Amino acid sequence: MKVKKAVIPAAGLGTRMLPATKSVPKEMLPLADKPSIQYIVEEAVASGIEDILIITGRQKTAMEDYFDYHPELEERMRRAGMESEAEELRRCVDLANVYFIRQKETKGLGHAVWCAKNFVGNEPFAVLLGDDIMRSKTPVVGQLVELNAKYGCSVVGVKEVSSCDVVKYCSLDVSPILGEERSFDVKSLIEKPTPEQIMSNYAILGRYVLTPELFGILETLPPGRGGEIQLTDGINALCERERVIACDFEGRRYDTGNLCGYLEAMTDIALEHPQTGEWFKNFIIDKANKLK
Repeated sequence: MKVKKAVIPAAGLGTRMLPATKSVPKEMLPLADKPSIQYIVEEAVASGIEDILIITGRQKTAMEDYFDYHPELEERMRRAGMESEAEELRRCVDLANVYFIRQKETKGLGHAVWCAKNFVGNEPFAVLLGDDIMRSKTPVVGQLVELNAKYGCSVVGVKEVSSCDVVKYCSLDVSPILGEERSFDVKSLIEKPTPEQIMSNYAILGRYVLTPELFGILETLPPGRGGEIQLTDGINALCERERVIACDFEGRRYDTGNLCGYLEAMTDIALEHPQTGEWFKNFIIDKANKLK
């Protein structure tokens, strides 16, 4: 069955980006001229996704407003001769069928995904974390969708990270798949391992394609690390029931949930933006020369 639905968990409090995120959702912080959440929605759409559920929380209504029409603003822009800009506002809304549901309690990523159970139904679905911006020739979640279509199982997006970083994410026990250069069978995985628990330096970085069998696991899964229901724990239990594949995806990942990752993404996007690229490159060169 083709993957047509995606879930974007975006209910987090954005504590790593305070004070900016005290009243502005971290997913609405701009990267050049678009909020972070739009890049994630565009990646999903470019991967063949048609229906997207964004899991939100209190004080996150700005995202719902963003993916809605604004007729008064559009009309004013058209009267001012800003026809193309008005059309762009409408294009953002028409990217996909975007729905919203609240995670009423912050019980962890696993619980946030479980909140999508009725939306997903009995279909494979993608999960794209709201903190992670991916830039690649082929959409990252699209790479996972292709493997799901080929093998009919859950696929997680991974990268090798340093030993210092793997303890911040998760660690996977993997074995190569014959005939596949960048794909592995997942034997088990562990959330935020201690140095002694590290099985490999492969860690899941913000992209998943999962089978609906996961919901039955999440429904009864006890809290794990931090007293929260961990998606990693759910996928680990799924490994015991069915095949799970890890895809070492092509592309660059930015963790925009922290200030350094956000500034990295902002810099690279601004350098390639048609309106700012040349100016920003010269601006950086000039600044660098003055610091010598």
